[in-house]
Amino acid sequence: MDLPHSLQTRLALGYFCIIAALLVLMNTYPMIMNQNLLFRSKQTTMANQAALVTNTLVTADELTSETVTQAIAQLEDLEVQRLVVTDEAGLVLYDTGEDSAVGKYLFLGEIVSALEGNDAFSSRYQDGVFYSRWATPVMDRNQVVGAVYLYEEDSSQGALLVELQRNLRLISAVVCLAGLVLFGAFSASLSRRVRALLGGIRTVRAGEYTHRISLPGHDELAQLADEFNQLTGRLQVTEEERRRFVSDASHELKTPLASIRLLTDSILQDENIDQATTREFVADIGEAADRLIRISQELLELNRLDEGRTLLREPVDLNAQVEKAVRLLQPLAESAQVTLETDLGEDCTVLCNTEDAIQILRNLMENAIKYNVPQGKVWVTTRRVGDRVRLEVADTGVGIPQEDMPKIFQRFYRVDKARSRAAGGTGLGLSIVRDAVRRHGGEITVAPRTSAGVVFTVLLLAEEGGAPS
Repeated sequence: MDLPHSLQTRLALGYFCIIAALLVLMNTYPMIMNQNLLFRSKQTTMANQAALVTNTLVTADELTSETVTQAIAQLEDLEVQRLVVTDEAGLVLYDTGEDSAVGKYLFLGEIVSALEGNDAFSSRYQDGVFYSRWATPVMDRNQVVGAVYLYEEDSSQGALLVELQRNLRLISAVVCLAGLVLFGAFSASLSRRVRALLGGIRTVRAGEYTHRISLPGHDELAQLADEFNQLTGRLQVTEEERRRFVSDASHELKTPLASIRLLTDSILQDENIDQATTREFVADIGEAADRLIRISQELLELNRLDEGRTLLREPVDLNAQVEKAVRLLQPLAESAQVTLETDLGEDCTVLCNTEDAIQILRNLMENAIKYNVPQGKVWVTTRRVGDRVRLEVADTGVGIPQEDMPKIFQRFYRVDKARSRAAGGTGLGLSIVRDAVRRHGGEITVAPRTSAGVVFTVLLLAEEGGAPS
């Protein structure tokens, strides 16, 4: 898979760079520090030995080969590989080297610096050996009368550095091997978890919304898997609702269409049908067409609410909308022998829009009328409660069983399907009300009345409360 390989490659490069940097630091810093420490030790040791020689030489009246040899012969603990003493002109008076330069002029850089009155030290480490040089002037009455030059080759200290370097390399190899093993295990675990996530995404993309990912632990990938499972769960619920909605909508549309087809076939196939029967069939066709129109209108309204278009909120006088809804539904109430009563409070202006307010009132009041009993009543009450306005629509109707109350806001859900269809209901009205109320940051609840019927309670944000974010 491209992603795990790419991820592995990037991790490997990053891990390699870190390990390489650590190994370089491990193999260079200790060596440099130890070399510097040995250089300083060499400088101190050779400076002390040179001081011992110069202190002995200043006791001689004059620097000659004889006086220098006699003076140095008195030194018992002098440990140098080569000791050279020159006069102020650079002529070698004493030399312990294998190729003695006595009687010759020796102008090494350190000796020249010493004859100028300066101490000079140089040291280098090469091939496991320290090569060190020290030169210091011999002073008499603040005058330079000669120079002392020390030279040393130290392989024992170099051997210690070689051993240290060998140990560091061994440790580096062990660290590198352990790092590779740990990285391999970590990379394999990470790739396996990422592949599990990718596999789950591809499975869900193929439509398997019941698929879940199980990743142990509490790291970011495990949290991502949990979020993925929650998202998949919501997708599953949405898909189930979509399928149920499509099925219910198809069923609701199929019933009036089947009636229209049956009635038209009856009219067309019966040549002797009388005019009264024809008018009755045509009236039934009109009722079926009206039902189709109502279903289509409510489906369009639900689509409008679902689309989430830019929401326009404006002050709406809820009392005025209640009075308007009462006027529109009064003929329906009279035909059903139901009395409409209102109890409107003061200052009931809500932040909504007129279209949604009418939808809420019309659907709640129309349901209260249709599912009422003869000589029944419908009460519409408005009250200002803090920063909200409470709307109550109560009736004396047949009521809603307690077990059905949590479901009545589902689309196409009916408590009594036969009675709902007879009343012309589509099962979408309460869904429209719920969506419209929630769209404006409100709440809707339903509860049984003490005597008979139910009461729907809607809370909407009042004008002075400010628009919800």
